Amino acid sequence: MTAAAPQRLRVLPGGWTVRHLPSGTPVPDEAWLAVVRAPEGLTVVAPGGPDGWRALYAGESAHGVDAPGMLAALTGPLAAAGVPVFVVSTYHADLVLVPGDRLAVACAALRAAGHTVRT
Repeated sequence: MTAAAPQRLRVLPGGWTVRHLPSGTPVPDEAWLAVVRAPEGLTVVAPGGPDGWRALYAGESAHGVDAPGMLAALTGPLAAAGVPVFVVSTYHADLVLVPGDRLAVACAALRAAGHTVRT
């Protein structure tokens, strides 16, 4: 397997919450960063809230959807550092959410793996 190229990430400002809404729920008429509809319901990533997630956006080194290993290159070092993640992928980029109290550890692990992280 070929290793994915180092990526450039930036930490988005503020905290984020991840919510699950029941199947059939309409998309919220409020601010949100990502909404994913699946058979079991709607997942919403929105600003604020009690969850305290922080978002790392890997859109500064956008890649095609057929580039292998790009997400693994981010989640592997985070897993090795014991940092849980919640990931939302778009056509152009990945959004990796980490617990707010683990942001510094996450940034250090990603930098040690060769990625650039702007805070």
